[in-house]
Amino acid sequence: MSCSVVGAGVAHSASAIVAMAVNGSHVLKIDGYSRTKRLGNGKSIKSEPFDIGGHRWCIRYFPDGNYTDDAGWISFYLHLDHSNVAGVEASVMFSLLDHVVEPVPSYCLRYDVIRTFRSIGLGWGYRRFIQRKALEESTYLKDDCFWVRCDVTVFKEIRTKGTLQFVTVPPSDMNQHIGRLLSSGVEADVTFQVGDETFAAHRIVLGARSSVFMAELFGPMKEKGTSHIRIDDMEPRVFKAMLHFIYTDSLPEMDKGGDTYIMAQHLLVAPDRYGLERLKLICEHKLCDCINTSMVTTTLVLAEQHGCKGLKEACFKFLKSPGNLKTIMDRDDFQHLTSGCPSLLSELLANVAP
Repeated sequence: MSCSVVGAGVAHSASAIVAMAVNGSHVLKIDGYSRTKRLGNGKSIKSEPFDIGGHRWCIRYFPDGNYTDDAGWISFYLHLDHSNVAGVEASVMFSLLDHVVEPVPSYCLRYDVIRTFRSIGLGWGYRRFIQRKALEESTYLKDDCFWVRCDVTVFKEIRTKGTLQFVTVPPSDMNQHIGRLLSSGVEADVTFQVGDETFAAHRIVLGARSSVFMAELFGPMKEKGTSHIRIDDMEPRVFKAMLHFIYTDSLPEMDKGGDTYIMAQHLLVAPDRYGLERLKLICEHKLCDCINTSMVTTTLVLAEQHGCKGLKEACFKFLKSPGNLKTIMDRDDFQHLTSGCPSLLSELLANVAP
């Protein structure tokens, strides 16, 4: 007896923190405003109830203010209209509406803080929403009517929930595929002779990554015989590292220490020659990690030659540390800096001087 499993898959777990908020609004029309004024201070009229966020609400309208010192003002409060509620977290905004039922900016009043509404008590709102005199002299009171809108945001309880993910998207591996194209040499259509070594490459990849290679290999000024190009001013391992970067957007693995420093030094030539700005920044970053008293002078000169502003600033910062400048001043390479790069020396002293 045999059996087989068809379509087996692995479910990956995941979870989510859910903090939901529900928004809603209610427009209240005060029709017959002049008659409501007779109600007096401290007396209110309750609106019809409305639902927002799973709760029933109402608006309390005080035509002559709620408190004694608010007489002459109109007050509005939002209130929970049902019992057996422990507390509802919400924020509220009242807005006076104009004759086209749009909010009047100067009368849009919001509580920036979240309030807890309960079924007992007055609720939350505005003791002094608008003066009666100001309303009566405005155009917002028309035919003895005016409108207000109450915007409510109800904040639900924060909760967590589990989810299942059957599809996991891996990180991009395009650089590995293009890198294998370089190492395999499949369909390579140009070779480079660098010292005693030959490197096969693809014109279209080189041109896509470097404007200089694009001009040399495809432009109107391209040289004859571009299927085989000789490079005389670069070491084979440096050219190989540059090709690796062009195909993979990264540098090959290098031994830590001096080899990293020397390779980064030599690779700084490539960005200037082939327009590889990202490679330049990567080399700067690696050289910043290698600054010490034995290499800082050489690194500073290199930064000046290739216009590496960040690397130069890192060298200046290193030389500001107590004792570092004094340590290098008696070295031969510093004497070379003094005689060969007077402008750089002046900039150095200006940056490290206390």
